[in-house]
Amino acid sequence: MFTLPELEATATLVHRHMPATPQHRWPLLAARTGVDVVVKHENHTPTGAFKVRGGIAYMDRLARERPGVRGVISATRGNHGQSLAWAGARHRVPVTIVVPRGNSTEKNAAMRAQGATLIEHGADFDAARAFAARMAAEQGLEFAPSFAPDLVRGVATYALELLRAEPGLEALYVPVGLGSGICGCIMARDLLGLSTQVIGVQSVGAPSYALSFAAGHVVQTERADTLADGMATRQPDAGALAIILKGAARIVTVSDDEVRGAIRAYWTDTHNLAEGAGAAPLAALMQERARWQGRAVAAILCGGNIDLALFQDWVMGG
Repeated sequence: MFTLPELEATATLVHRHMPATPQHRWPLLAARTGVDVVVKHENHTPTGAFKVRGGIAYMDRLARERPGVRGVISATRGNHGQSLAWAGARHRVPVTIVVPRGNSTEKNAAMRAQGATLIEHGADFDAARAFAARMAAEQGLEFAPSFAPDLVRGVATYALELLRAEPGLEALYVPVGLGSGICGCIMARDLLGLSTQVIGVQSVGAPSYALSFAAGHVVQTERADTLADGMATRQPDAGALAIILKGAARIVTVSDDEVRGAIRAYWTDTHNLAEGAGAAPLAALMQERARWQGRAVAAILCGGNIDLALFQDWVMGG
């Protein structure tokens, strides 16, 4: 999909807009797990999530190749839409985002604040995505998928930062929504010639990629039942799955209760706020901690954009 020089050039582009995010060891997390845990803090980007890196790469390519583009449209639960709106504003490209009905009010507000026109349609992400694709065809807009080469190359820059800073990592846990994050980690690892295991994480209630990984082909689910909305995908992307099948060690599923525990652990042990998908890697690491005792393992805290009501329930509640 891209070479190491291309990835390095994308990292230079990303760093013109934002600094590299930190990776930290937190003693309380190590004490809690018995693992030498390295946390990659993608919750420290300008939009509070890793997706902005892909937005920067996507809009840069679009501005160069189609300078007169009428506008961009996409579907999202929040972080992808924020990334497109953030990057689109810097290139003066109008961005329309379709979200499912009942989507996070705070993520909706954040996308509007970044300059996006917001449309609510459908019961879930996959329905919103189909509607956005139809609107693109009808109105002559550029449809920005949630998984595409630009996006993977952009988000892979966080894995490049992490793996160059910590080349001795034995494993890396990363959440799987539509696949750009885990595919970026796999490709960065391979380009650097490392042996780090890349382990995907999904929700027990939204296991489409876990089922597809086990079956060796795309398996679509009828429902995606999880409060960790960044992982609520019913329809895997075939291109993403091909990369995951080739390069991931496995996909672990975690319950919402396990995610709740990981969000609380991040809050108490590091004073960092994690959204559901952002805490899922730590939840999976805690589930599998017996196999990693005393060894260096990374958890991607991919975003911190959690609604206040959910934070109050999962962190402050009983």
